[in-house]
Amino acid sequence: MTLRVLTLSTLFPDMTRPNFGVFVERQCRELASREGVDLTVIAPVGIAPWPLSRHPHYAPLTALPEQQRWRDLTVYRPRFTVMPKLGGWFTIASMTRAVWPLVRRLHDEAPFDVIDASFFYPDGPVARNLAKHLGIPYSVKARGADIHYWGRLPATRKAVVRAGHDAAGLLAVSEAMKRSMVALGLEADKIRVHYTGVDLDRFAPQDRAAAKARLHLDGRVVLCVGNLITRKGQDLLIRALVDLPGVTLLLAGHGPDRAAYQKLADELGVAERVGFLGAVPHEELPAVYNAADVMALPSMSEGLANAWVEALACGTPIAISDVGGARELLSDPEAGRIIERTPEALATALRELLAQAPNRVAVRKAALRFTWATNGDALVDHLSVIAGKRV
Repeated sequence: MTLRVLTLSTLFPDMTRPNFGVFVERQCRELASREGVDLTVIAPVGIAPWPLSRHPHYAPLTALPEQQRWRDLTVYRPRFTVMPKLGGWFTIASMTRAVWPLVRRLHDEAPFDVIDASFFYPDGPVARNLAKHLGIPYSVKARGADIHYWGRLPATRKAVVRAGHDAAGLLAVSEAMKRSMVALGLEADKIRVHYTGVDLDRFAPQDRAAAKARLHLDGRVVLCVGNLITRKGQDLLIRALVDLPGVTLLLAGHGPDRAAYQKLADELGVAERVGFLGAVPHEELPAVYNAADVMALPSMSEGLANAWVEALACGTPIAISDVGGARELLSDPEAGRIIERTPEALATALRELLAQAPNRVAVRKAALRFTWATNGDALVDHLSVIAGKRV
């Protein structure tokens, strides 16, 4: 018996954004590798109308192929119109109109059994529309900002909640995320916790001194992996650096706050100890994790960050804020600290972690249960139950 799955995801990498949604791509590859599963991936691309489409943010996206083979997956990339600062019903309707002809054609050729939406907005409401047209069930996965931001924003809250209510099943990246979904009014019995995975062969301990030497680093190094946006809290790390003499801070990621963070580092007199790495290719991240003594991510909100698990898998302890699945992940003090979101608390925790010589085997142990095989098993079971099939 074949399970035909349509994965709908606005979080999916492409040639212009190779790190964008790599965890969704990896989950799709795991699902597609399973015997008895036939997977189609539709990754809609939102582009503003002309002349805004010429903006550096959108212009590269216009050149993407509308269908391609991407790491053993056939990926369709239909365009839909987005209006900056105008979301809500407009984005949902625009994406539905753009995707529907393709979905109808593919469904006529070989009917889908279930739709797997990888994010709650706009994927969830659009999946709801498509599933209603096709008469099939759908599932939506909650990852973090889709519930904490889009689920609370007045313009999108109603659509997010409706998508959750009408779904045949829901996924949450952590127990904490499930509680947030229930607080939003979604049914607890419908929600299954579905942890992320990590490639434990690629993300593994390496010789730390050699890793630092390859990156021309010496002394103690703190790494932060995440988009340079206010929610991730890199500004708190830059401020904490004032009280951590001799420590180097590496920021891996890109985003709109980079210029502000560079200015802050200059003003605080720590600019020579802050390295902006930009968007590090995912396959190069293990070397960066291994060059760091601590990975710190003082986010305002998270589901269960992939960067947490990847760092631990490399034997690098973490300092993270008390958000999302932090307490589900960190039970051994040797693996890291849960800290308050203040520069003072960060400086104290980082000073303690940098002073110790962690047992890297013990640190890595915290990540060993997060495998893509386990992730794939759970996803196949979840979608099979929803579709009324057993692969």
